[in-house]
Amino acid sequence: MTVEFTLPPSLEAHEPPEARGRTRDGVRLLVSRRATGEITHHGFGDLPALLDPGDLLVVNTSSTLPAAVRLDRISVHFSTPVPGADDRLWLVELRRLTGATAHPYAGGSPGEWIPLPGGATLTLVGRHTHRLWRARLSTDVVPYLRRHGVPIRYGYVHRDWPAAAYQTVFAYDHATGGAEMPSAARPFTPELVTRLVSRGVLITPITLHTGVASPEAHEPPYAERYRVPEATAALVEHVRSQGRRVIAVGTTAVRALETAVDASGRVRPSSGWTEHIVTPENGVRAVDGLLTGLHEPRSSHLMMLTAIAGRDLLTATYEAALAETYLWHEFGDLNLILGR
Repeated sequence: MTVEFTLPPSLEAHEPPEARGRTRDGVRLLVSRRATGEITHHGFGDLPALLDPGDLLVVNTSSTLPAAVRLDRISVHFSTPVPGADDRLWLVELRRLTGATAHPYAGGSPGEWIPLPGGATLTLVGRHTHRLWRARLSTDVVPYLRRHGVPIRYGYVHRDWPAAAYQTVFAYDHATGGAEMPSAARPFTPELVTRLVSRGVLITPITLHTGVASPEAHEPPYAERYRVPEATAALVEHVRSQGRRVIAVGTTAVRALETAVDASGRVRPSSGWTEHIVTPENGVRAVDGLLTGLHEPRSSHLMMLTAIAGRDLLTATYEAALAETYLWHEFGDLNLILGR
C-alpha cells in the first residue's frame, strides 16, 4: 500500500519559481529522517549544511527533449524509442487538446497516419499499453523534436515555458534526452553546486532518459534507457565502504543505481534498458537517501519512497507538506529523505 491523500489544486505549482519572483533554488525543502522520525523545514539553499562531508549525490545528466508536437486537436507526446528497434520507431501518447490543456485521447487505430508539422508523418503501428502507441516517424525523431517540438506541459502549468526552463544544471547528454525533466535536480544552481563541493559533498553522474509519465496514468514505469558509468559505480562503492551516505537526486537516479546492483549487493557499471521497479517488498540496496519532489496521490513513485522512508515516516512527511502548504510537481518544492 502507498500513502493516501488528496492534493488540493492550490498546492500545484503552476509556474517556475523564477516566475514567482524567486531564484531556481528559492524553493522549500522538507527533510525527513528515518533514524529519528524527525521532520524539519528548510529552504533549498540550506542543502549543503544538511549533508556531511563525504556524502555522495548521484545526479541524472539527461537533458529534456521538447517531446510534444501539437496539432489542431491532438498533441503527440514522444516517450522513448522502442527497445531493439530503429531510431524512428517510438512509443508515443496521443492527447486531446481542450483549450490550453490536454487529456488522454482514446482514439487512433493501427495503420492510421498523422501528418505533423514540417512535412513529417507519424504512422500508428500498434498499441503498447492502454495509453501508449508504437508509432513510426518518417524522419529521425530527436532532430525532428528539436526543430518542431515543445516541452511537455500538463494542465496544472497554465502556459508554455521555454525549453531552458526544463533543463537542469547537470544536463549535458543532448544527443538523446528524456521526454520529461528529471525535476528533482531543477533547483540546483552552479553557485549551490560550488557550495556543496566546498563542503566536501561528492557529486557523480548517471543517465536515465525518462519516458512520458502522464499524471492520470498512475502506472508503473516501463522500459527506459539508462547508464551507470564505471567511475560512478566505483565511487558509490567507495563511499559506502567509508560509511558515508549515497543520496540519489530524483527517482530516476534510484532506478538506475538499483538496476546496476549485482547479486552480491555491489553497484556495477551497467547500461541498457531498465524495467526495475522499487517497492517496499524488494527495498533498496544502493542508496541511503533520496532528494525528490512531492508526488501525486496513487503515483507509483510513492512505493519507492516508502521503501526508503518507511510508511509511517512517509505518511507524516506528506501530512506535514500538506499542512505547511508545500508545492507539488516539477516546479514545486523538494523533499530530502534520509534513510539512515
